[in-house]
Amino acid sequence: MFPYKDENPTERPAVITGAIIIANVLAFILVQGAGAQGPLVRSVCDLGLIPGEVLQSVKPGSGIALAPGMACLVGTAPKYWTVLTSMFMHGGWLVFLWVFGNNIEDVMGHGKFLIFYLLCGVVAAATQTFVSPHSLVPMVGASGAISGVLGAYILLYPNVRVHTLILLPFFITTVALPAWVMLGYWILIQVLSGLGSLSEIEKGGVAFFAHVGGFIAGLVLVKLFASEDVLRRRPLQPAAYYRYRTE
Repeated sequence: MFPYKDENPTERPAVITGAIIIANVLAFILVQGAGAQGPLVRSVCDLGLIPGEVLQSVKPGSGIALAPGMACLVGTAPKYWTVLTSMFMHGGWLVFLWVFGNNIEDVMGHGKFLIFYLLCGVVAAATQTFVSPHSLVPMVGASGAISGVLGAYILLYPNVRVHTLILLPFFITTVALPAWVMLGYWILIQVLSGLGSLSEIEKGGVAFFAHVGGFIAGLVLVKLFASEDVLRRRPLQPAAYYRYRTE
């Protein structure tokens, strides 16, 4: 299922959401060579988060080959900055950010939303790192931080209709689903997929636990960052403010 719009208007432009999307696109073009193998592998090795390196749980010089003749090697000191740089090295989830991020930015304000987004990304990276502490595979992607946005959205706007593209063999259709159905299905898939990948987690693959960690971070942190004034004015979700205040 691929969401492409929701029925949830905003009061102010999504400046930070747009800037994050642009930053990811520019990183792909300028840093990753628009997907060319050499720049792509170098950027993943240099700017991706390697759990074994950050935690210093593997020997310096250990590494993994990502392409013929091109390997990521663990350094002698942890590269803590990769927790942030890794968020901008892959933007495959940007459509989710565009659909849901504008409303979360609207309810938080530009500055708070940026801090919220980065914190969710940090929690997502930490979750995946501690689940696979000896992994040599670089972790890259905005999906962990975006998962935090999804967690915030499902808490504040569970009944908003989300227009979703459904792709099936020989059949394509669209359907409008409540946010809790669409996002609830999504997080369930992440949890089940993460549990199913536990035996192979050190070998890499999709960072499902980063998605779960980011989603939970969004659920928790939204109450600290959302503006009560904006929530009071939201005509679409009269129950959202009550739920926000009482849970």
